[in-house]
Amino acid sequence: MHVITQKRIWEAKAQHPQTATALDSWYRLIRANDPSDFAAMKRLFPQTDKVGSLHVFDIGGNKLRLIAVVHYRTRKVFIRHILTHKEYDKGKWKE
Repeated sequence: MHVITQKRIWEAKAQHPQTATALDSWYRLIRANDPSDFAAMKRLFPQTDKVGSLHVFDIGGNKLRLIAVVHYRTRKVFIRHILTHKEYDKGKWKE
C-alpha cells in the first residue's frame, strides 16, 4: 500500500517518542502488504476498527489512534489524524 501524508507519522513520532517503534512497525507492515478489503486489513492489523468510511488503527498498545481513509482498489492509505487515546475520545476528528 502507498501511504499518503507520511509526514503525520514523523510528527507523531516527534511528539510521542515512546510510540516511535510501534509507528515504524505499522508503516513497514502497511507498505509491505496489499490487503484487498477490510477483512484482510483486520487479519493484518487485528486492532483495527471501521468508523464510517474511516479505519482506526490502535498503535502502541492503544497509546495512539491512527485514523485513515483506505482505498483498496488504488492501494492507497490517506492518514487523516494520529491522536492520543484522550484526543480520540473527544471526537473532534469526526467533524
